[in-house]
Amino acid sequence: MTHIDVRVDGASYSDDVEPRTLLVHYLREQLGKVGTVVGCDTSNCGACTVHLDGESVKSCTVLAVQADGSEVTTIEGIADGGELHPVQRAFHEKHGLQCGYCTPGMIMASIDLLKNNPNPSESEIREGIEGNLCRCTGYVNIVRAVQQAAGEMSSTAGAQA
Repeated sequence: MTHIDVRVDGASYSDDVEPRTLLVHYLREQLGKVGTVVGCDTSNCGACTVHLDGESVKSCTVLAVQADGSEVTTIEGIADGGELHPVQRAFHEKHGLQCGYCTPGMIMASIDLLKNNPNPSESEIREGIEGNLCRCTGYVNIVRAVQQAAGEMSSTAGAQA
């Protein structure tokens, strides 16, 4: 067993983990963060995407011990109290989901995309989420949701300046 200290969604955790435990399994099985979905365990689908120290990662490709001393944000940690994150709200309003299985990872990847490119074109959105697969939507409403969130987030940022 290896000891790790990690902050997840703003809370500190200190745990012993098997060195081979994947971050996705640590989050789900030890911390109960079941919004982070296990999709393929091969890094192909992106359903398990979280933010590790502010960067989007597929948590099935990261060992829990590699997150020692880090800050992890899951889909459960992005809302502000009862207020949905703008990307969550846009996915709901633009129906950027069908079965919902890919949605947590897609939202986390979209947030990272908008952090790095606050006003992406349609092609930049499609490229920015290309590591996250959706078998249901055809991506049209996902792209529309990211566009709506980008507009909302940039107008909010402009109002705060």
